[in-house]
Amino acid sequence: MMVIRKAELQHVCGITSKFPETGLPQIAFAGRSNVGKSSLINTLLMRRALARTSSQPGKTQTINYYYVEGRPEEEPETSRELFLVDLPGYGYTRAAVEIREKWGRMIERYLKTSQELKAVLLLLDIRHAPTANDRQMYDWICTQGYQPILVATKMDKIKRSQLQKQLKQLRETMGAGKEVPVIPFSSETRQGREEVWQVMLESLQQEEDGQAAQD
Repeated sequence: MMVIRKAELQHVCGITSKFPETGLPQIAFAGRSNVGKSSLINTLLMRRALARTSSQPGKTQTINYYYVEGRPEEEPETSRELFLVDLPGYGYTRAAVEIREKWGRMIERYLKTSQELKAVLLLLDIRHAPTANDRQMYDWICTQGYQPILVATKMDKIKRSQLQKQLKQLRETMGAGKEVPVIPFSSETRQGREEVWQVMLESLQQEEDGQAAQD
């Protein structure tokens, strides 16, 4: 578990913006419009409205960088700084085709060019089978050399007896092997918060260990 000391929005990038060089590791959040990215970020950071949620899909058209400073709960003397990067939601059909294409290019450009990106969380609504857009995003992430971390949001919206069936459908539809983490999550109950933090911190540690071995 991560104990949050500070969390704030530091950078907002539009379609033509140059991405900032933050000097800190970044973890990105991708997913369809209205899948719950902002709610997940708020829950992870224990903030009610740092990341703005909206009932209007497709409203977020920027890449938002949230600075986080905290420590792992079991390591009270350790301080860690990173950025959580909220990517625009994709798959919003009411947006003009040209706008959707620009969002897609912006997301792809970020995945290709960010030197500080260490892990990518792909959010999927546990109630529904993944879409073609979800599978395309999964492929994009893999193509750039990252192993996606799948987060199945809105688990409080299904019956407990349906959980394993829905997770199996999600994994099979995405073609995700057993090595790919799939974490059920609810922003309402905060279930899954600890697991998401754990897998993110493990990803950062693996990157650091790999870099140290190269040096």
